[in-house]
Amino acid sequence: MQTEKEKMIAGDLYRPDDVELAADRTRTRLLLKALNDARDDQPDVIAGILKELIPGAGAALTIQPPFFCDYGYNIWMGEKVFFNFNCVVLDVAPVRIGSRTMFGPNVQIYTATHPIDPVERASGVEFAKPITIGEDVWVGGSAVICPGVNIGDRSIIGAGSVVTKDIPAGVIAAGNPCKVIREI
Repeated sequence: MQTEKEKMIAGDLYRPDDVELAADRTRTRLLLKALNDARDDQPDVIAGILKELIPGAGAALTIQPPFFCDYGYNIWMGEKVFFNFNCVVLDVAPVRIGSRTMFGPNVQIYTATHPIDPVERASGVEFAKPITIGEDVWVGGSAVICPGVNIGDRSIIGAGSVVTKDIPAGVIAAGNPCKVIREI
């Protein structure tokens, strides 16, 4: 029988109030508190916290605090990824981010979602859909990336966009809902 954590990562319905998942979130919150409170003149401290918080991060990860995530262990990144201030990654399912991708301030990445049926939703179960963001992508400030979305390499997502569907490689896309405006 699968654990709630295994169900969560697989994208199946799971119970977020599970003891193991609650402990994982508490651990993450403590690491986030340490990260968000760390001083700029403590680069070794920050690097150590990031290594523990997001073990799947490549070299030269830069995060401007505050930063928030659910677990950290479901985030996989290439090298030289940059998050500006106040970004949120709800990494209930895997989030994969390519090298040299940049996120403006207040970007929100949501893998978590809930059942459509109100009775099922009221039971407290939820599920998630993975997100993949390619290499050399630029996501403008206050954009929201919804569950299950894939964004192709070299694309630009305009500030304030709500990305509800996949965006191909090499385009500029913007709006709510986010749509391709033109090729790069």
